[in-house]
Amino acid sequence: MEKFKNKKKLGGYPAIGVVTSITLALFVLGLFGNLIIYSNQFGNIIRDNLNIKVYLKSSVSETHKNQLEKTIIGQKFVAEGEKSIVFIPKEDAEKDLIKQIGDYKEILGENPLKDAFIVKINSDYQDTTNLKSIKEKLEKMTGVFEATYEKHLFDEVNKNFTNISIALLFLALLLIAINFLLVNSTMRIALFSQRFLIRSMQLVGAKKWFIQRPFLYRAAGYGLLSGLLAAVALWGFSTYAQQRIPDLFLLHNQSQFLTLLMILAVLGIIVAIVSTFFAIQKYLRMSLDELY
Repeated sequence: MEKFKNKKKLGGYPAIGVVTSITLALFVLGLFGNLIIYSNQFGNIIRDNLNIKVYLKSSVSETHKNQLEKTIIGQKFVAEGEKSIVFIPKEDAEKDLIKQIGDYKEILGENPLKDAFIVKINSDYQDTTNLKSIKEKLEKMTGVFEATYEKHLFDEVNKNFTNISIALLFLALLLIAINFLLVNSTMRIALFSQRFLIRSMQLVGAKKWFIQRPFLYRAAGYGLLSGLLAAVALWGFSTYAQQRIPDLFLLHNQSQFLTLLMILAVLGIIVAIVSTFFAIQKYLRMSLDELY
């Protein structure tokens, strides 16, 4: 009876160590994925505040101004949303100027400012070439005095976020590779106790797929369990972090975060199956002397 209990089963190997190892690896990868989401959201927030100021000529009538606003809104380069274009009358601009430098009318005698539209630019058109073209197109519209944007700010944002995206992509690929190697090593250690059973199956003429199948099925189950545990842990950590640091809520994208959680579950299955496959191949190719 005791011998029956201790008898090894094909495809059976310690679950706790494997699941723990895969879960921790996926959790770290999930944290990094969440960092990428936060980085993208931060970039979107900054880009949403980048705009072009369109100053109108003093002779523009109210009717012409309304027509001009509709014309600008219809352009492809204008971002979508209720506040994609905002009209700033020169009287409001004058009030802000007085707050900054004091009453200037004793020197200038009149309001030198002009009515203006603040136009938000679609993120797809925020590169240097498109912005230059947009500026020229706006200034050709009847009634427009000048179109200006902070070129240096646009250039710096594009440059910095391009560099950040490349760095994050490189680190993500590196982290995935490290996780795969870590899980692969864990699976090899876990399957070490099964090496003689694998060889015994080979000696009695069992096909490779027949030997591999129970290991791969179990690996898929362990991988799914690990992915779900990592997803739950990441969700809990993210919720706690947002409670402790409320500003993180502004960077949280629920749809992308849920997609990340699903990716972790799927990735757990893939990593476990692939790692198990290569680990079994190693023992299938070993000679009898190498098994000891």
